[in-house]
Amino acid sequence: MKKNVLAVFLFLLFLSGCIIYVPYEGEEETRPRAPREEETYQREYADYSPEMDYEDFYEYLSPHGIWVRYAPYGFVWIPKHVGRGWRPYTHGRWAWTNYGWTWISYHEWGWVPFHYGRWGWDARLGWYWVPGSIWAPAWVSWRWGSIYIGWCPLPPDIDFVAGIGIGALPDDFPDIYWVFIEGRFFQYDYLDRYVLPDERNRTLVRLTVHKANLTVRNRQLLNEGISPEQVSYITRSRVSRYEIEDGERPGQSRIGGDAVKIFRPIVKKNEAAQPKTYLEKEEALKKVPELRLDDFEKSASPGELERRLKEDQLREIRLLKQSQEKDEVELRRKIDDEEELAETVEEREKIRKASEVRAAELKKEHAEEKEKILKRHKEEEKVIKERIQKKDKKD
Repeated sequence: MKKNVLAVFLFLLFLSGCIIYVPYEGEEETRPRAPREEETYQREYADYSPEMDYEDFYEYLSPHGIWVRYAPYGFVWIPKHVGRGWRPYTHGRWAWTNYGWTWISYHEWGWVPFHYGRWGWDARLGWYWVPGSIWAPAWVSWRWGSIYIGWCPLPPDIDFVAGIGIGALPDDFPDIYWVFIEGRFFQYDYLDRYVLPDERNRTLVRLTVHKANLTVRNRQLLNEGISPEQVSYITRSRVSRYEIEDGERPGQSRIGGDAVKIFRPIVKKNEAAQPKTYLEKEEALKKVPELRLDDFEKSASPGELERRLKEDQLREIRLLKQSQEKDEVELRRKIDDEEELAETVEEREKIRKASEVRAAELKKEHAEEKEKILKRHKEEEKVIKERIQKKDKKD
């Protein structure tokens, strides 16, 4: 009998060693994880060096733009062949990931300046990029309302402390920094096709609320911004969630299945490094206008240049008109809601008078926007004509 009991006991002990623990639903998020010993944001790669520094940035980005000595930031980078009116965080799309809203750039070089460092604006040079060493899904701030969603690059002077987060932000950023689209397009590819003319920015800043949601949680930098539930409501579509996976080598970010592949090495600051070739600011001012031209603008015939410009301008006018009409419809809806809640005739009359003022102000803003964009279009036409004349003289 004792032998039988001992045999059963040994058999049960053997089975217990074979049992596999399966966590219940949701437990994966609550079970404590082993402490990480690596430094914040560090990862390892098998197929590529796990570390880079500013010298690697200088070398990699040189074929895709020019480096300029620009006080007080040292050396800044300006992309070439991006075309007229290019803005950061436009040629690509947004994806909701385990890091929040992540920018998927369609530029081959986009893995660098849209995930490290900051973008600045110079009235003469245009957009320039200042190197940084910390990776983020996107260095942007957000605005949104019932119709529009907007984002803007965080400027170079905004401080970020690893492990803590973003320092004090201004009440708002210059109008030129903002990129706005109608919210219904937010999950589309090639968002640059739907970006509203920046002449609309002043009005749209007023019609939206500002929220900067670049935060650090569990030692990870997250860009949450507008909630996926709000995006789903505005776009009338489901928001897919992706996991970010480390790309093996530099190149365009890609979405496949339920994952986003982005190359994101560890970057160390190297204050002693500098580009092999660079321009002084005054030299760059002379060259930037031509460097920014895309392949089509450089090789197209005069007729093709004029036709493309006209198509771009008509698209902008169409987007302007459509969005202005939506402003008016939304204002009318808000006024109707306010009148419906009014309890007395006097309150309704007061709302009606206030609504007339608001409608007049909006109409004035819309007229100013149209005037500004038509003025810019004339300047663009003048530039194209001058370019054609120079080309004719060379030929």
